[in-house]
Amino acid sequence: MSRWKTSSLGDAVSIVGGGTPTRSNPDFYGGTIPWVTTKDMKSWEITGAQITITQSGLDNSATRLVPKNSILIVVRSGVLKHTIPVGLNRLPVAINQDMKALQCRDGIDADFLARFIKAQSPIILQWVRVTTADNFPIDKLKKLPVPLPPLAEQRRIAEVLGRAEALRAKRRATLAQLDSLTQSLFLDLFGEPVSNPKKWPDPTLGGLLAFQQYGPRFYNESYSPDGIRIVRITDLSEEGVLDFSSMPRLLVSDEDREKYALRPGDLIFARTGATVGKVALIQPNDPPCIAGAYFITMRFKDSLVPIYARAVLTAPSVRAIVAKRSRQAAQQNFSGPGLRQLPMPLPPVELQREFARRVGAAEKLKTAQRASLAELDALFASLQHRAFRGEL
Repeated sequence: MSRWKTSSLGDAVSIVGGGTPTRSNPDFYGGTIPWVTTKDMKSWEITGAQITITQSGLDNSATRLVPKNSILIVVRSGVLKHTIPVGLNRLPVAINQDMKALQCRDGIDADFLARFIKAQSPIILQWVRVTTADNFPIDKLKKLPVPLPPLAEQRRIAEVLGRAEALRAKRRATLAQLDSLTQSLFLDLFGEPVSNPKKWPDPTLGGLLAFQQYGPRFYNESYSPDGIRIVRITDLSEEGVLDFSSMPRLLVSDEDREKYALRPGDLIFARTGATVGKVALIQPNDPPCIAGAYFITMRFKDSLVPIYARAVLTAPSVRAIVAKRSRQAAQQNFSGPGLRQLPMPLPPVELQREFARRVGAAEKLKTAQRASLAELDALFASLQHRAFRGEL
């Protein structure tokens, strides 16, 4: 980076804000102009929006038309607690007040600059102010130093990073397709669990439990590399994947280890917080671990196959019940008795096992895809680090 000239971001771009047409005026909405909000900022290339506005809506509000190939960045949203959404609009759009559009000056490639801004996410996240709506100061963004190699080099760097990102996107798409395949298989074999169209026997979950236990709270136990892993809410992804590498290890008594250690086939249910309802199934090759205080551990009678039970509990209709019944105090919470009351249609165990066999095959493919994605993530991070130091 030392061999390239630098500029402040504020000198490299012009910055445009957004706004919201009056919601009460139907003439302002449903037109042909995409109106981009934070909900649309889930992909690198923005080619549309969930909401559109009319020319009248554009003319009678603070928003304005942003030229294509501008850099869109979210500057106010709860998502800023953990990520900085950045994207490029590939067609003219309007934006709301939670976003900014950056229009590059001559000699600056928008794809290159967008990649650079995204790479600075760890720095920008430190600026985020926790208020009613999390935000960060635009003045700090304007002062961000930007490396400016020759335009041809900017485009080469953007192309290299774009190809690497495309490979990551393909892996994520494959994982999403495998998830969709599992959901389709479940519905084909069993039907939707709440409406139960195939008329399976319809007990509640509680009648099929062999064991249920709240996770323990540890107060004085010592951290140790030789201790047992403690599963936290943050170690469980929305897809039900446990990240064992991030879990803290504690030295616990033999009695607590025997009482709380998870076994293959156990299902753990997140009972509190914004992630209430997430579940994970403990696999035979998982390392020894204990689910912490924000989880409920379940084991099932022989008539209920754990993989099938997980599929029921993660079905959208059952998740909706969990969300509705969660007590709204300081934070959402779902109790053990509430869990026992959830529906659990009971098809023949042989059919459940057939489902488990098919899901097992899909899970092997997903494991391979996750490993490949992790390698690509590491490669992308390395390329990104080197790219803006002039080492690519």
